[in-house]
Amino acid sequence: MQALPAPTFDDVLDAAARLEGVAHRTPVLTSSTFDERTGASVFFKCENFQRMGAFKFRGAYNAISHFDAEQRKAGVLTYSSGNHAQAIALSARLAGIHATIVMPHDAPEAKVAATKGYGGEVITYDRYKENREEIGRRLAEERGMTLIPPYDHPHVIAGQGTAVKELVDETGPLDMLFVCLGGGGLLSGSALSAAALSPACTVIGIEPEAGNDGQQSLARGEIVHIDTPRTIADGAASTHLGHYTFAVIRQLVARIETVSDAQLIETMRFFAQRMKIVVEPTGCLAAAAVLNGIVPVKGKRVGVLVSGGNVDLPKLAQYLA
Repeated sequence: MQALPAPTFDDVLDAAARLEGVAHRTPVLTSSTFDERTGASVFFKCENFQRMGAFKFRGAYNAISHFDAEQRKAGVLTYSSGNHAQAIALSARLAGIHATIVMPHDAPEAKVAATKGYGGEVITYDRYKENREEIGRRLAEERGMTLIPPYDHPHVIAGQGTAVKELVDETGPLDMLFVCLGGGGLLSGSALSAAALSPACTVIGIEPEAGNDGQQSLARGEIVHIDTPRTIADGAASTHLGHYTFAVIRQLVARIETVSDAQLIETMRFFAQRMKIVVEPTGCLAAAAVLNGIVPVKGKRVGVLVSGGNVDLPKLAQYLA
């Protein structure tokens, strides 16, 4: 398949038109307690209220909406720890096409159940011993299906960028924007929107402490590969950035910082107790960095992407206990 051109903000605008009336326009919430603790005016873009519970629906639906008749007939294949899996399964169901998803055998039960519930065929693998990208490429070739990776795809990146477009449309220009970082689809898409709509905004990516490949990549100026990180932020347990995502991040993201699992749990507790919302560990990355003063935000207008809310309830109870 011919390589697609790098994504631009025009692609984000095109994705927004395709998602109109299909994706939820998620709420932007504020918390006076959070503002008092940080000294900033913070706006939370709550993608935990998106269809299937995470921002991933935006990119998945946008990518599938570009399929031609032959691709629709053969179906779509992806690999994912959970949120992109659900997003592809739901988007495929809406498009009336078959979806096959390669998922780690230890993916959260809620995410596996939801993926199957949306009609996705799930094939499991061992994330610590097997390479999901190799499995995905092989299966897609054998079955003649179109592979839509979880982050390194221009249509996926453009779809994810619509969340920040909506955020800035609602709040006006921001001084700083914090976005969680796994493979970089959300961060690169967010950076495209921020650069176009709020050009003075400083964009910052936040990774789990155990998996700082993005931070290393930005520092070195090249994509760094790491072993699969062990972190409760399963949606950000990726081993490297993508070629498309890194190109945008390198150009438009000011810095990448990390937070610990303990800080993620503290932030989950804040969301549950003070804002009455359920946020998964990965979804807490950006907020945890602001709450813990990883980057000074006093006096700033700050956007925070809350990426999703798909967490197993027994684990949530365990985290909050």
